[in-house]
Amino acid sequence: MAVNILMPALSPTMTDGTLARWLVAEGDAVRSGDVIAEIETDKATMEVEALDDGVMAKLVIAEGTQNVAVNALIAVLAEEGEDASEAAKGAENVPENAPKNAPENAPVPAPPAPVAAPTPTPAPAPTAPQAVTVQKGARIFASPLARRIAGDAGLDITSVMGTGPHGRIIRADVEEAIAKGAAAVTTSAATPTMGMAAQSERFEPHSAMRRVIAERLQQSKQKAPHFYLTVDCEIDNLLQARKALNEVAPEGVKISVNDMVVKAAAAALIAVPEVNGYFEEAGCRYFSDADICIAVAVDGGLVTPVIKAANHLGLSAIASASADLAKRARDNQLDPAEYTGGTFTISNLGMFGVREFSAVINPPQAAILAVGAGEKRPVVRGDALDIATVMSVTLSADHRIVDGAVGARWLQAFKGAIENPVTMLL
Repeated sequence: MAVNILMPALSPTMTDGTLARWLVAEGDAVRSGDVIAEIETDKATMEVEALDDGVMAKLVIAEGTQNVAVNALIAVLAEEGEDASEAAKGAENVPENAPKNAPENAPVPAPPAPVAAPTPTPAPAPTAPQAVTVQKGARIFASPLARRIAGDAGLDITSVMGTGPHGRIIRADVEEAIAKGAAAVTTSAATPTMGMAAQSERFEPHSAMRRVIAERLQQSKQKAPHFYLTVDCEIDNLLQARKALNEVAPEGVKISVNDMVVKAAAAALIAVPEVNGYFEEAGCRYFSDADICIAVAVDGGLVTPVIKAANHLGLSAIASASADLAKRARDNQLDPAEYTGGTFTISNLGMFGVREFSAVINPPQAAILAVGAGEKRPVVRGDALDIATVMSVTLSADHRIVDGAVGARWLQAFKGAIENPVTMLL
């Protein structure tokens, strides 16, 4: 009996996705557990595995098709011994919101303009073979991000040695191969016009991640009346405490300033619980634990993995969780449950030298904290001028649930924890 393969719901909030790529063709034999497709959601590119053995009878949805509804028919699998052509004839009708083919009039990216060719530098010869020999037609197991980076660099992914689970090729493997000179040079000479370089343009269709980011943040600014409160925190004591903690931290654990910001924010959320909630039409929902989202920049967008119950974790545990979540977010390896939910978000641009900024609230949360760089600034102590390391932070709050005085009390609690880090250990 033919098996209908439906668009999976890869997260609790997913309603549709992009069928980014088919890894099988019609007529291919597949085994249960084989990766057959890549689905692009609002947060990441996920792989879809076959649940049964059989032959791929029909691919109903073309790769590249966007807005494919959850539970829409995307393919038909003929079970072993079943006639594939007969199974394909029995394909159910595709819902209107999940077209069979990608839009015919979809804009085509303009070709990149030629650029001046650099003087070629011979790639260094490897001292030992780094590639594996792959038989023609063999299945290559690689993460979607690794495939994308390899494609952009002109690198043949079959030449890369995978170091992931079961030999899977991951981002680090591709980047290492490129760094060793394995990438193909794809630049060409430009044609000058009147002594000036020709104008160029590039069109990229929105990814599911970029589309959802745009929709959610536009909704946030339209519906949530933002207001902003900024304070300066002196962090010299915090930096000294961090240095002392790292000297005695378990092997492999390195506590960052951001980890201490997470801990201080969690403490402030427990001290001022009115900020730790959601605004809903029927009322305000408040939470007993501080589930802190940390904003992580990834290729093509932003992911906010969640450190659950950060108020119950020590700095060492927060550092380990933060490093693990950030790495797997960049490698597109997060489970949906790890980037959904959260009661408060921290966005830190201090590592880029940004002194101060205001962030957009991550709905349905009540607030988000924007963290700037710590830098030496003049400060006045009594009647004397002194120098201190100062970090500016800005709280963006939803005025429907957080009043000005409440936001100010939260910042006061946060500043107290940052400037007196010993209180975070109580």
